[in-house]
This record gives sequence, structure tokens and C-alpha cells, in this order.
Amino acid sequence: MSSGTTSLTPDTPPIGAALSRLEATVRERLDSGTATTSYVASLAAKGPAKIAQKLGEEAVETVIAALAEDRTALAGEATDLVFHLTVLLAERGLGWDAIAAELDRRDGVSGHAEKAARQS
Repeated sequence: MSSGTTSLTPDTPPIGAALSRLEATVRERLDSGTATTSYVASLAAKGPAKIAQKLGEEAVETVIAALAEDRTALAGEATDLVFHLTVLLAERGLGWDAIAAELDRRDGVSGHAEKAARQS
């Protein structure tokens, strides 16, 4: 198990910029896309349960790629997972700013302590 991270491509843009662009595109397609021309709009038209189902499918595919130790496949599946999570968040009125705020809130808190606080 490696604790270091390595980009698959040189000069990779910061994740925050990529997530912001993705979120903007998803929101635009939710607001103005039609189900016949936009995958995001067609998925949203099927409702949050379908979006959640797709997110679950992508999570399983991400796990499979991780266990296969195929870094390229893992990056691809993780991208699909993040995409579908972005769609679900946007459809539910949340964005990556809410996730960033929650990550900041949890920063420096033990995972065990954070979980115990949620259970009380």
C-alpha cells in the first residue's frame, strides 16, 4: 500500500478547478438541457433514485478497478463516480462548496471521534 500519490498525466490541473468546471456544466445541463440531448438531463428526468442507483453502480466499478490494481481503470471509474456524485448533489441542491465546508469542519478530528459524535 502506497501513501504517495502520482498523477497519471503531467501538469494535471488542481482538483478544485476541475470540480468547479464539472459542477458548472452539470448545473447548466440540469437547468437548460433536454433529455434527448443531455445525459445529465435524461438522468435527472428519471429522478433521484435513478441517479443514486447510477452512483452505486459506479462505486462498485471503482472498487473492482481498485482491487484489480489497474491505476488507469481506477482513475476512469473514480471519474465516473465523481461525475455521478456531482449530478446527485446538484439535483439535491448541494454543491462541492458544501462538501468542502464539511471536510473543513472535520479536519483534524479523529475519524473515530467524528463517527461517535454522529451516533450520539
